Amino acid sequence: MPFTLRDATPADLPAITEIYRDSVLNGTASYEITPPDQAEMQARFAAIVDKRYPYIAAVDTDGTLLGYAYASAFRTRPAYRWLVEDSIYLAPEARGRGLGKALLRDLIERCTVLGFRQMAAVIGGASPASCALHAGLGFEMVGTMKGTGFKHGRWLDTVFMQRALGDGTTSEPDAGSYPGSLF
Repeated sequence: MPFTLRDATPADLPAITEIYRDSVLNGTASYEITPPDQAEMQARFAAIVDKRYPYIAAVDTDGTLLGYAYASAFRTRPAYRWLVEDSIYLAPEARGRGLGKALLRDLIERCTVLGFRQMAAVIGGASPASCALHAGLGFEMVGTMKGTGFKHGRWLDTVFMQRALGDGTTSEPDAGSYPGSLF
């Protein structure tokens, strides 16, 4: 399945909303129970891109959106500004074809260039596929919270994984770089 990665745009929001809707209704990556509508997804998109975090779309040769990924603040306190959290969602027909890996790899590269020093993955439902994807790109397991969500008639664990970006913690961050200007 050939695909191209590019910056997501507002024109992608109908497809982004549908992919996320499927994940909410049928998966455990999101602990939401009711899928947000397109207006809410637009507000979430704007909140991310207005702060200049990367938001990436994967499209096939016909321009159909197959998946998307974005980075966002892990927490809003100023000392956390060097840490981003990744999010990746794929259309059902695009899963298991290397698209998630391509999106995450690109997201890691973009966040490194922007000056972020750590990336966290908060994996709802402790998805083995998501854990393997992240491990394959250098993330390490840093913890599991048991029974953090109840969805689809069962208790779900949340796994935390993390990887260093750029110099990680081996040097002080550049206060003049993009993350330094967030607060």
